[in-house]
Amino acid sequence: MKTHISVSSFFTAVALLSGVMEIQAQDGLNDSIPASWLYMSDLETTSMPCDDTWWRAFDDSLLDSLIRMGFENNYSLDMVARRINIARSSVGAARSSYFPEVTLGVGWTRSRSSGMTGREPGAAATGSYWNLGLDMSWEIDLFGKITSRVGQEKSLYKATKAEYAGAMLVLASNIASTYFQLRVWQTEREIADRHTERQLRVVKITEDRFDCGLGNMLEVTQAREVYYSTMSSIPVLENSINTAINSLAILVGVYPEEIYGRLSVARPLPGSYILVPVGLPADLLSRRPDIVQARMQLASYAGQLGIARKDFLPALTINGSVGTAVHDMKDMFDRSSVTYSISPTLSWTLFSGLKRRYNAAIAREQLQIGLDNYNLTVMTAVRDVENAMSSYRASLRHIEAMELLLEQSAKALDLALDLYKSSLTQFSNVVNAQMNVLANENSLVVARGRALSDIVTLHEAIGGGWSGVL
Repeated sequence: MKTHISVSSFFTAVALLSGVMEIQAQDGLNDSIPASWLYMSDLETTSMPCDDTWWRAFDDSLLDSLIRMGFENNYSLDMVARRINIARSSVGAARSSYFPEVTLGVGWTRSRSSGMTGREPGAAATGSYWNLGLDMSWEIDLFGKITSRVGQEKSLYKATKAEYAGAMLVLASNIASTYFQLRVWQTEREIADRHTERQLRVVKITEDRFDCGLGNMLEVTQAREVYYSTMSSIPVLENSINTAINSLAILVGVYPEEIYGRLSVARPLPGSYILVPVGLPADLLSRRPDIVQARMQLASYAGQLGIARKDFLPALTINGSVGTAVHDMKDMFDRSSVTYSISPTLSWTLFSGLKRRYNAAIAREQLQIGLDNYNLTVMTAVRDVENAMSSYRASLRHIEAMELLLEQSAKALDLALDLYKSSLTQFSNVVNAQMNVLANENSLVVARGRALSDIVTLHEAIGGGWSGVL
């Protein structure tokens, strides 16, 4: 059963995201760390954004293909994937300590001993022999030190996987945000084209009135000023469009010419109204990649502290060898040539210049750093969700207000132009109305683009989509 909370009460998420992981102090160690801390031990993985596909809610097939290309080609994502492979290999390296280390050796030895080392001088002795043998060294996991190392490496591996999921989430968000900004600039470019055509007609009206003696050159100049002002914005918008396409090319890991043809054709902005629940499950935050990563790093620090504590305990090692030693190669496998030795050793370091105590102190401080980082990450996640929800709600209200404002601006322009044609108002009213309509229409497009970016930010803040979770 899921617990739903309102966005304003997301600060209770720390408790909901947390279980308890105990740290038991070894007898005889003078440790001052807490016996336990809040920790979610049963949530160790996070869903990959490629499985979530929250961006499909925008119903834009081109955006879908761009994000898919980014997952396949982005170099930054590839570098994080390499770190996953490294972490996986580190787990295997730690597990290998469960097994003995066996070395095969074969060699030939010739030696000569002095005959002058005794009380009476004698002849020097020379000899040579062949040897073939296996040497083995095996550390028994008597107190779980190897298990602790394996557990620590597993935690680091899971932290790296969470880092990869976070990189995918950020990449998808950046592609979507850049794509929407591209569509905003392309829409503004279409608005500029449409307004220049309309403004050019107004210029023609003022010129005709001037030729007929009904107007003056000031009106013609003002009309041209509005027209050229709008024309001057077009090159700036075209440069912004090209810049956005170049940015998208970097994000999806291709050269601009490979996607320019698909992106240069303007498309309308997707709908900015997406159903967002009033209350979100608190456990949505628990799958945020950065929270999972911080949680796994915390577990790794706990494992490191366990390793540091086990350094105070004895170590049991079994060393052994078996082989043959002969003068002539033909006797190599003769039964009488077989040699072997076995030596179990229990070693216990009694004094190391306080090195182990300092290592344990370092591990404790690292654990506290991990705990602080985990709590800060959760608080940051709560803030991100609060801000994203607030910004999206404000954007929707802004869009509604801008739609009403644009409607009135368009009516004011029509009225001003009709009155000017009838010589019932000054042309400055037409100029102001033209500028207002252009500014308000652009502002509405920007507001819709901002709302789309807020939706992307909200998905990023909760670590993906909420469809199928609520």
